[in-house]
Amino acid sequence: MIEALRRWAAAHAAEGRYSPVGQVFHWVMAGLIVFQLWWGWSMSRMDVGGDKLEAFRVHAEIGLLMFVLAALRAIWRLIIPGPVNDADRLGWQTVAAYVTHILFYICFFGLPLSGWAMWSALGGGELSVAGIAPWPQMPFGEIERPLLWWILDWAEGLHALLIILLVAMIPLHVGAALKHHFWDRHDVLRGMLPELPEDEPLEGPRHGLPEPAPRP
Repeated sequence: MIEALRRWAAAHAAEGRYSPVGQVFHWVMAGLIVFQLWWGWSMSRMDVGGDKLEAFRVHAEIGLLMFVLAALRAIWRLIIPGPVNDADRLGWQTVAAYVTHILFYICFFGLPLSGWAMWSALGGGELSVAGIAPWPQMPFGEIERPLLWWILDWAEGLHALLIILLVAMIPLHVGAALKHHFWDRHDVLRGMLPELPEDEPLEGPRHGLPEPAPRP
């Protein structure tokens, strides 16, 4: 089955595109990130009470969904390599792109885990993944209260730090994608978009990039 998936994805990679599965992972995660940032900002403006606690629950459960999707996406990328596109031949820009992707994954895993630790330390009750699959609390029941507050403090600090990192990287990531697409005329953004019948290769100068050799 894995070999069949590899062959199926290779047909898309040969055209410089990610597979539809890879595209869905990317855009669903992007949508969830935007929602979570907006929802978290909205929660900070709510008065303390039952509504705010329920908003935290929704935020935590969507975060757990992101955690599961990030794990599945990482497994998918290990099994099904993405295409080699123009951004993979740009020296320091390629290195910067790889570092950015690693930092995104750190946020994808670190934010849900720190949020899960915060919720568990507060004894907020059972959670579920997107309100569907049950998810247990971290085993903090037997921990002394001073240590519990220390865990809560560190988890909250890490959560805030990762949010700042994520907010800083989003405009860099979007800006780089738009620069590659509209200025350099590279195939980076095109490779992450659904293929349309009228979709044609980009025309125009490819700044500083040699023309790739034909794919076998």
